[in-house]
Formats: sequence, C-alpha cells, structure tokens
Amino acid sequence: MTTQKIRTIYTISLVILDAFLICIAFILAYTLRTNIPWPDELANPVPIWSYAGLLVVQIIAIIITLGFNRQYYIPRALSRLDQFYYVFAGVSIGTLMAVAISTFIFKDNPVILDYPRAMIVYDWLLTIILLMLGRMFHQMVRAWLRERGIGKDKLLIVGTGDMARIITQRVLWSPQLGYDLIGIVGDDDQNELLGIPVLGPPESLPELIDKYHIDEVIIAMPEKGHRETVRVISYCERGRVSIKTFPDIFQFITSQATIDDLGGLPLLSVRDFALRGYMLIFKRLMDIVGSAIGLVFLSPLMLLVAIAIKLESPGPVFFIQERMGLDGKPFKMIKFRSMRNDAEKDGPGWTTENDPRQTRLGAILRRFEFDELPNLINVFLGEMSLVGPRPEQRHYVEQFRKIVPRYMERHREKGGMTGWAQVNGLRGDTSITERTKYDLWYSENWSILLDIKIILRTIWQIFERKNGPRRDLESRPSELLHVSSENR
Repeated sequence: MTTQKIRTIYTISLVILDAFLICIAFILAYTLRTNIPWPDELANPVPIWSYAGLLVVQIIAIIITLGFNRQYYIPRALSRLDQFYYVFAGVSIGTLMAVAISTFIFKDNPVILDYPRAMIVYDWLLTIILLMLGRMFHQMVRAWLRERGIGKDKLLIVGTGDMARIITQRVLWSPQLGYDLIGIVGDDDQNELLGIPVLGPPESLPELIDKYHIDEVIIAMPEKGHRETVRVISYCERGRVSIKTFPDIFQFITSQATIDDLGGLPLLSVRDFALRGYMLIFKRLMDIVGSAIGLVFLSPLMLLVAIAIKLESPGPVFFIQERMGLDGKPFKMIKFRSMRNDAEKDGPGWTTENDPRQTRLGAILRRFEFDELPNLINVFLGEMSLVGPRPEQRHYVEQFRKIVPRYMERHREKGGMTGWAQVNGLRGDTSITERTKYDLWYSENWSILLDIKIILRTIWQIFERKNGPRRDLESRPSELLHVSSENR
C-alpha cells in the first residue's frame, strides 16, 4: 500500500473517530444534566434520542469547522498547544453554528428548541477534552505503525553542507516525523554524512527516485544559491515526489515580505516586527509575572544549588558576565557558576561537551539548564525577557555582525532565557547563521501564544533530558561562524 493511501486512511479514520467522540460527549453531557440539578432541577427530562437532530447537526458543524482549519491534514509534527488551540476554536465555533442552525431547521420542533442550555455547556467542554484525547491516541497509533515501517515516507536529502547536516540529524533524532531516510545526494567526494550514505550527485536524482520509490526530497543547500536550487528541482519533477527546500537568508527575508504604500507608490516591506507598541506592554507584564512566580516557587531549589556550589568548590556562587541586550546595550547576566573558579585563567574559551573545566555539579546544572535560573533576576529587572534571542558577549557580537546578514536585528528586543532557536535544537555549539534565521523569524512572528509555546517546550525538553543526554545539533567549532558564544 502506498504512503498516499495510508495518509488517506489516517484522515478518514480521524474524521470517524471525531464523530464517534462527539457522540460520546453528547451522551455524557445529557447524563450529567439529568443527574446534576444545576442550575436547577430538570423539570421534564425527555429521552436522549429526542435530541438526535441536534446531535447530527453538531457533528457536521464541528467536523466542517475543523476541516476548514486543516485539522484533517495529517502533519508530521504539531505541538499539543497548537492542537489544543485549533480544537478549542473548532469546537467552540462548531457548537455555536450547531445551535444557530438547529434553531432555524427545527423551529417547529419544541423538544429540540427546549433543550437544556447547561447540557450544551457540558457538551462543549467534554467535546474539547475527548477530541484532544482522541487525537493523542490517533497520533500514538500512527507512531506505533511508523515504528514498524508502515506509513513512512522515503526521503532523500540533497546537500552535504551544514544545513544538510542539521536536517539529517533532526530526521535521525525524530522517528515520529515518519521519514525513512534512504540517503544523501551531493556533488562532492563524501561517501557518507552522519552514517548515511551519499548515493550520488544531483544529476542522479531521477534514477534514485525511480529506484527507491522516493516520496519526498529535501533540498538543503542554501549556500549554493538560487540557480543551483532550481537546477536540482528540475531533476525531481517526475512522479508524485514532494519537494521541499530550506531557504537562504534572502528567501527567509522575502518570505515575510508585505506590500506597503508610499503616497500611491508600492513598496516591498521586508522587515516588520510584530513586537512593538502596546504588544511590548503585554510581553513585559508576562515577564514580570513569570519571573516573580519563578523566583518565589524556585527559591528553595536555588538556595540548595547555591549551598551545593559553595560546598563543592571554592569561589563565588554566581557567575556574572557582560552580555549585549536590547539595542546593543550591555548588561550583567547572572548565572550559577558551573566551572572551576580558575576556568578562565588562560582567557575565555568555548564550552565543549564534557568540558574538563566544569565541576561535577556544574555538569548536572548545565545538562538541565539549572545554571540559568538566576536569569530570572535579570528578567524581573527588565534586562532580559523570558523568551527571546540568547544574549551574546560584546566581542562575539562585533565579530558575528560582520559575517552574518541581519545579525544585529536580534538586538531589537531583549535577550531571552530561552528562544525559538533553542527549542528547535540550535543551542550550544551550533551555527550562528541558522540561529539568526530562527531569531529573526521569532521577531517577525511574535505572539503571546508563541511565547507560551516556547516556554512549555523548553520545560518539556528539560524533563526529556532525564531519559537521555542533551542532544544539541552538531557543529564545527573550528569555524567562527559555526560556533556559539554560550561559553561558561
């Protein structure tokens, strides 16, 4: 059975599951209303099948609403927060539509028109809960089938550079995405990339697509330019293969472009930051509340960490370092000390995995990012934000701004404890260019919901590290452009 047919089965099964769960929620809501005297005793209860018409209209309305929101398109990865948002919106709108349509269709049916209003409230809440649980179950079943090779898309990655390396690592680390990585395509002399064989040059794509029945090709060579990307795409234009490309800096900029006006003269706006005006007030309020709650509830843990640091090695509890913040202004960032007190006696240096300068406690603190908890003080004082680009040291900023396009636009907002780049794996010794792309995307697409999503994903990833080592994307520390300034 082809992957396309399997995805169609997934979609149909999800629609059927939703319809079934909407029925269950309706039955439970009816049961609750007839057994709970709220807001008052139900005077003349009627059998549940008397509301069958209302139920049918509600099923159709909710499914259509979810369909318009593309909730029956099976994505490779969707955060539960996004999923809850779409389910909440779809069920809410669908329920209101069902009530309005039923009032019009069944205007001559007094039984349906006189349905208990509290039952609709119960039904709305239960439908949201059950649909979320149903989607989680459906996702688990798909993941279980993919682990057994059912429904996986056969994938080729074109490119052998840094971006191809990052994408290859992401695919290898994320089996839930449903990819079966067949190989790499590149025009250099490499035989393999991260253990994946290089099958040939781009010119061999037509034969490779036919030979391995490829479903998707990801072109990951932004350094080659547009002309080469178009040439590679031309090799893939056969069969039903899906083609995806990773953008370079210019494509990244123009993807956010909008049409502006200057007295009737059209202009193309390539930079429009969402975080400005009254939105800054919302973000600052979120920072104050979040940092205050964090400092209060985490103060016992922070006290224990401070005592442990003092007992393990001589030196101060905190490590204070100047970083560049909003508008390039310096501030003193506070962290728990995770290295020996003489770690920089020979000058500052990059932090590496299993760095011998780390203390034993420091290694644990860095693994779970507890060393950054004092950043909450910077957030409360307004020097940092809970979410934003990670702040860098001045001398690294001066170097990176000369070689990374639009790098200084990261400093149009406060540095953050966590950020969009970090939750997408670009932490530690990773490409500054790629991290800048993620930081700029965050700046131009900011919303309170996005900040909440990033915070929740950060917390989730910290707990995930209890089951395995921290998995940061690989880089080449010998090249300045591809290292991070997250030293110490």
